[in-house]
Amino acid sequence: MSEVKAIYLKDYKKSDFGIDSVELVFDLFEEYALVTNVMKIKKLNEEQNDLVLNAVDLELVELWINDLKLQDSRYLYKDEKLTIFNVPSVFSIKVVNKIYPQNNTELEGLYKSGDIFCTQNEPEGFRSITPYLDRPDVMSVFTTTVIADKEKYPVLLSNGNKTQCHEVFDNKEETRHGVTWHDPHPKPSYLFALVAGNLGSINDSYTTASGNPIELNIYCDLGNESKCYHAMKSLKEAMLWDEETYGREYDLDIYNIVAVDSFNMGAMENKGLNIFNSAYVLADEDSATDANFMGIQSVIAHEYFHNWTGNRITCRDWFQLTLKEGLTVFRDQSFSADLNSKEVQRIEDVKALRERQFVEDASPTAHPIQPKSYISMNNFYTATVYEKGAEVIRMMNTLLGKEKYRKATDLYFDSFDGQAVTTDDFVWAMSEASKINLDAFKSWYHQSGTPKLLVKTSFIDGVYSLELTQKVPNAVNGEKQGAYFYPLKMALINKKGEEVVSETLIISKKSEVFTFRGLTDEPLLSINRDFSAPIIVEEEKNDFAFLMKHDKNSFVRYEATQNFAIETIEAIMKGEDINDEFVEAYGYLLDIEGDLSYKALLLEFPSVSTLMQRQEKIDFEIIYSAKEKFAKYLAIHYKDRLLSLYNSYHEPKSKELDSLSMGKRSLKNRILKILSADDTQELQKLTQKQYEESVTMTDRVVALDILENSTIEYKTTAFKDFYDKYKNETLVMNKYFSILSASHRKGTLQRVIKLQDDEVYDEKVPNLVRSVIGVFARNYKYFHEKDGSGYKFVAQKIIDIDKINPQMASGLAGAFKIYNKMNEENKIMMKKELECVLSTQSLSKNSFEIIDKILKKD
Repeated sequence: MSEVKAIYLKDYKKSDFGIDSVELVFDLFEEYALVTNVMKIKKLNEEQNDLVLNAVDLELVELWINDLKLQDSRYLYKDEKLTIFNVPSVFSIKVVNKIYPQNNTELEGLYKSGDIFCTQNEPEGFRSITPYLDRPDVMSVFTTTVIADKEKYPVLLSNGNKTQCHEVFDNKEETRHGVTWHDPHPKPSYLFALVAGNLGSINDSYTTASGNPIELNIYCDLGNESKCYHAMKSLKEAMLWDEETYGREYDLDIYNIVAVDSFNMGAMENKGLNIFNSAYVLADEDSATDANFMGIQSVIAHEYFHNWTGNRITCRDWFQLTLKEGLTVFRDQSFSADLNSKEVQRIEDVKALRERQFVEDASPTAHPIQPKSYISMNNFYTATVYEKGAEVIRMMNTLLGKEKYRKATDLYFDSFDGQAVTTDDFVWAMSEASKINLDAFKSWYHQSGTPKLLVKTSFIDGVYSLELTQKVPNAVNGEKQGAYFYPLKMALINKKGEEVVSETLIISKKSEVFTFRGLTDEPLLSINRDFSAPIIVEEEKNDFAFLMKHDKNSFVRYEATQNFAIETIEAIMKGEDINDEFVEAYGYLLDIEGDLSYKALLLEFPSVSTLMQRQEKIDFEIIYSAKEKFAKYLAIHYKDRLLSLYNSYHEPKSKELDSLSMGKRSLKNRILKILSADDTQELQKLTQKQYEESVTMTDRVVALDILENSTIEYKTTAFKDFYDKYKNETLVMNKYFSILSASHRKGTLQRVIKLQDDEVYDEKVPNLVRSVIGVFARNYKYFHEKDGSGYKFVAQKIIDIDKINPQMASGLAGAFKIYNKMNEENKIMMKKELECVLSTQSLSKNSFEIIDKILKKD
């Protein structure tokens, strides 16, 4: 591959030029697109004579400055840079260039998703559309005209408000038409968007708190309109929530969302024209699970919230990505918690953090939420920047309290509206408004890895002492890192289950002691309540069984259950019998009352990912064997009670989306999964009955997943039935492929290889790649098969897909991040395949960066 070069935060330098306005005209044809770009530019540094624009794979047609067409000697196009020599202080530049969207398989810049023209420009896609100062701190006012065939592309969209429709464009060709859009708010080029296609839509409206009417439209493939109503409902809920919680109103006359099948990300917050992966828009009762509905609500809100936290105020440079993403993730998590169950939302957020971000933190690709360097910016759209970034905002929210936090965000919006800023600017607003010094808190932005907190306790003469010691990992390069500053919610509980102390401690030193006096009996410690800090707590002593039964903090109760289950499985891994105390405490949970979705989470077994993170050297065979023994024991021991609970909550004809109905489905499906550990004929019949009677996709896919991992012959009938019914619905087929790729039955790899020949599968569609190759790469049982076949298969897919879509390929490479923690036998096989990928000619910098980091740490 060509030489790769890292970009460093320390080298940031302001742009020498500013762009006041941009006028774009897109002439869209089937073979190519002609882009005319007129920019009004001014020098910000008079010592700089040459204008250097980013330009990738563009075919230049014409180049003008003011009214002068430039000769070849006045500019140089080389190494993805267009340099125009000796420009004046203020001038207009006109560039006409050709691009070929129909050949763009990387899905960055302007490309085609099926028959739809669409764009994805974050972080650096705009430079492959037209020459530009493609950096987030160059903000300009955009006016865009889109021209295309009337019949094939009746819908023409871009950012801002629609200002003009051209029914017959320039009276030259009656078959073509155009629409002009104007966005009055200055924005960086990564927020530019364009869509053209023959699309269906649903329409609604919203009136802001100050009385401004907003037109709302959601566009999709024709025939999918009925699947957009939940997304529209979620949008209006998000608009109201942002007004009430943050005082933020929408600022254009129109808000458009477009759903497309081929999209690298979940969605994109382009100003006034959000482009979404169709998986996060389309849903109805027949095709979407409860989790899909919840995910759509969250992602729709996330992209809407970006209008202020990302668009009106954006990043100065890409090292500040968490400024917009961490804050907006926290906002969408808070929104979901307010509209649903706070307890369940918090646990689900922490589960996602631990499954993805904690693994990243423990890998060679660990990085701070504000990275110091990158080779490919696409590789920093990570769980660390997003989810850990959200935890950092949450800690500030906890430290400030609700009123001061709102005062601080108001100051942030008032001070930096219309600007490209840094994480330091956000922390300044938090400190300035609250009068709380947060300088020590900045270590969360600059240090990597997950800190641990070692906990020792003592009780003497009515005084309870809590000795807390921070254990901070070194950075990836071996540098020592300092102690963290964070809030730690805790409580002391007496033997009756009553809270005798409840406080938020401020942790600021490597080691410190907190004392609590006047206690009659030794209490039990409930620590890191609500997961107040993203840390790993290691306690010298604990009583998980007591906390499982009596802790009133929903997160700590869940945590105690998980920790006790982990300890029990780890004991089985060492050859010990199952812990009777855990079995008794788990049985206690079967009878508790309350939120059914929360109860379903309490009954959940620890994931293989959670178990592997605690191993010095990972051997998945041992983990799976112990977990399967643990699960089977509980399924047999509590069979009658579990069956009784299942029958109590199984309502086969219920398909409502209220919290109670979803809670019943969540709990009964958790119980069915537990029972499936003992693959009896009774369980098989029960699962078959649920599949055949189900009226919701939630019940259907749970039953199908259990059948796939069962010995029942009916699975063949069920999968054929499912395939025949949904083979024309790509989003549902993603579920089908995912179940097969995650299978624990023998021969999974061979079946996954065969799935690639299915007429539904298309290696150019990211969702399908994720559901087949991506899911298999997270199938620890067979990806890490002792013969190395899983590694060989995924490594070859990285090479193949890298030629089509480097961003997807580097995502697959992330499956190898646990390389350094693997046992020596697997590690040797992993290394062989990774070196094979790295030696591939023309490997993208996206994939190179990930694999090079993994191998360098060895």
